[in-house]
Amino acid sequence: MLGANSSVNERENIVVIFHHPYGQLRVGAEGAASSAAVLVPGALRFPAAAAAAMALADLYTQYNRVWIPDAEEVWQSAEITANYRPGDHSLHLQLEDCTEVDYPVEPSALPPLRNPDILVGENDLTALSYLHEPAVLHNLRVRFVESRLIYTYSGIILVAMNPYKELPIYGDAIIHAYSGQNMGDMDPHIFAVAEEAYKQMARNDRNQSIIVSGESGAGKTVSARYAMRYFATVSKSSSNAKVEDKVLACNPITEAIGNAKTTRNDNSSRFGKYMEISFDRKYQIIGANMRTYLLEKSRVVFQSENERNYHIFYQLCASAQSPKFKHLQLASAEEFNYTNMGRNITIEGVNDHADMKETQKTFNLLGLKEDFQMDVFKILSAILHLGNVQISTVGDEKSSVDVDDKHLNIFCELLGVESDKVAQWLCHRKIITTSETVVKPMTKHQAVNARDALAKKIYSHLFDFIVEQINKALQF
Repeated sequence: MLGANSSVNERENIVVIFHHPYGQLRVGAEGAASSAAVLVPGALRFPAAAAAAMALADLYTQYNRVWIPDAEEVWQSAEITANYRPGDHSLHLQLEDCTEVDYPVEPSALPPLRNPDILVGENDLTALSYLHEPAVLHNLRVRFVESRLIYTYSGIILVAMNPYKELPIYGDAIIHAYSGQNMGDMDPHIFAVAEEAYKQMARNDRNQSIIVSGESGAGKTVSARYAMRYFATVSKSSSNAKVEDKVLACNPITEAIGNAKTTRNDNSSRFGKYMEISFDRKYQIIGANMRTYLLEKSRVVFQSENERNYHIFYQLCASAQSPKFKHLQLASAEEFNYTNMGRNITIEGVNDHADMKETQKTFNLLGLKEDFQMDVFKILSAILHLGNVQISTVGDEKSSVDVDDKHLNIFCELLGVESDKVAQWLCHRKIITTSETVVKPMTKHQAVNARDALAKKIYSHLFDFIVEQINKALQF
């Protein structure tokens, strides 16, 4: 996570939480004043000058330790058993299992040196004597495995390890402990980064940004959520408590419609989010605005094995027997093509029925009334029924949909459209030229693709519409 100044807003201050989706994020800010450690991924390299070679040889002496590549452990530690001399083509090493080896080396690319034990477990990677890939990995491992610490600094960057379980380090007492403190005075924590951004905004009257980056399953969603919670807590007053509650309420909704189970992450964000939180001159939250991008539309119609569609579909199916949802004519998620492809419709430890109640609760908290919610659920249910519409082959080049198809009629009833026209245009395409309009039949394969494209288009527009309504609810 990186805090960086941005432009000044004369009326209000803003903290931006930039949450990149399921890939890596590389950001460069021209003119931004910042300092960060340079990670050297491979071996240490020095000029070939004689003086440098002699200085280098002084580091590779008996009893010092180095890191060498290992097929299973990635890196393993070894102790030097004989002094290295310039021009040698091997290092005499003893591995941790006491095995003696002559490790081949090139004078210009000696193996990375291991840090002294006294530095191992440092809470800031820039405090290490040697900063390279094995040093970083070992330090993070020691802190995570031995000390149960998931956060480590690297200068102004916070490195977070995902423990894949809830930890008791995010309560209000912890928030208040970090409030008003300098970043370097407290143990590394997402709250320390959030406090630094909040303090810099108040002290310098400048907008701030927090960038949350990492691979799928790294914990970006949770980190962004805790940063938002920190701002909502430290800026809360009795007069505007509902404002902060609304800002936090957008998370369960966006996760329901934009997150899904993947093979690497049970709650993977399948979209990017740019969140602006606005503060008044008393540094209390007065509103927020969310921009989304890169929604994975293909997930609506296809999921790989052991993956799921978006959570909201399973929440709906789990609530199918609720009286208020009877008219949606839903069933178990196993009964719908768009939710059973991954062959695993449940997530361990997750109650989709209870989550549906939480989603409805947050809709209400944002002031999005029951009529609006029911319209959303109708559209979502219609998408599920659309995926079950059967398309048949007619001859070699044509296809058809039975106008009496059960799911077709439910789809049309929920959306208020005519079933005969939908049946026709699922299997035909219109080609308009400068001189004429031609209606051409589609093969079954083409018709299935057209059906799926329609489902993706509907979901994409619904997603954007819900975000738009959330943003309206967050303006005060």
